[in-house]
Amino acid sequence: MAKEKRSFFEKLTGSVKVDPHLSRSQHTPGSIYEYQPEEQISQEIVNEDAELTVDVFQTADSIIIKTMAAGVNPDDLEIDITRDMVTIRGTRQEDKQDEHADHFIQELYWGSFSRSITLPEEIEVEEARAEEKHGLLTITLPKIDKHKKTKLKIRSN
Repeated sequence: MAKEKRSFFEKLTGSVKVDPHLSRSQHTPGSIYEYQPEEQISQEIVNEDAELTVDVFQTADSIIIKTMAAGVNPDDLEIDITRDMVTIRGTRQEDKQDEHADHFIQELYWGSFSRSITLPEEIEVEEARAEEKHGLLTITLPKIDKHKKTKLKIRSN
């Protein structure tokens, strides 16, 4: 059985999916509904990238992608662009001030994350730009102007 990808919420909380229509005795070993010890779940979370949340919208001449990159050093961000896809990868490093601290609440995500976005239109890769301000990463991707015309000069030998 193919392993189902866990949601960000499941990774964050350590919860597991349970099929409400099956009784405990109907769950088969190895299924995604099988109880897994907490340390096994934690190891799976370490091995998977979290999925970055994004806003994607367009203007008349560009496609804009916005995402929160607060707490991420710009050197730890990688943005790969093709004409029809953007992939954002990075790592949010936890500031280990006191490893023996007794947390009351710990909800922030620390570790690696990524997101691939298929674009609705082709873009000009060379003209793309990224800007970070107050933790908000904005990627501006100019659309290819398919109606742009140019005159071609004919060379003669």
